[in-house]
Amino acid sequence: MSGWRLKIHRKRVPKGFERIEDKLDAFDEKMKEAVEASHEGLRKNETTWPVTKYHWLRNRFIYEAYYKKKIISRELYDFLVRNKVADGALIAKWKKKGYEYLCSLLAIDKSASNFGTTSICRVPLNKRSQEQQVLPAVNTGCVSCASCDKGAPIWWDGPFKRSDLMFSDEEEEEEDEDEEDEKEGAEEKESKDEEKEEVDNAEEKNEGPPTKRQRT
Repeated sequence: MSGWRLKIHRKRVPKGFERIEDKLDAFDEKMKEAVEASHEGLRKNETTWPVTKYHWLRNRFIYEAYYKKKIISRELYDFLVRNKVADGALIAKWKKKGYEYLCSLLAIDKSASNFGTTSICRVPLNKRSQEQQVLPAVNTGCVSCASCDKGAPIWWDGPFKRSDLMFSDEEEEEEDEDEEDEKEGAEEKESKDEEKEEVDNAEEKNEGPPTKRQRT
């Protein structure tokens, strides 16, 4: 039985779980492969990098399934967090500005650093020296998870790819349509606000300065 299944064994699972069950199994299998892979020639920290990456991907899948694609309910999402199938603390960070693609809580744990600082992956690429441009964080294997860096998180083996989340083409298309609708709605609101401002300015201009009678 896989790790996440043990956590919810004999527990009543909320409706809709079947929509993500196979994906969770797939992530668990990739995690298992990463743990069992040959570590020959690797430093001790490097052996944990794939585990950190697949932990991020599994949680990103759950995060987007609830917050963006709306394919699971709040009840199911809370159930996954409560039973530690989902990393609630990491997901909570993604909802804060500047931490949208945080690779791991280890990256911001200053106690885990010899110098009492956050990991190098939190520093935007354009603010690093040339030698640090492709340097992964020792404890996570992440090159950059700064929100301003395109492709974040950028792992030691390449940038994040949408396909790694294993959403179906249909689910991806639905999100694209929602984002387009939101963009159009924002543009329409901005246009209406500009028109209202122009009308208000025109009315103020027509009214002119107050007359002597108005002042009294």
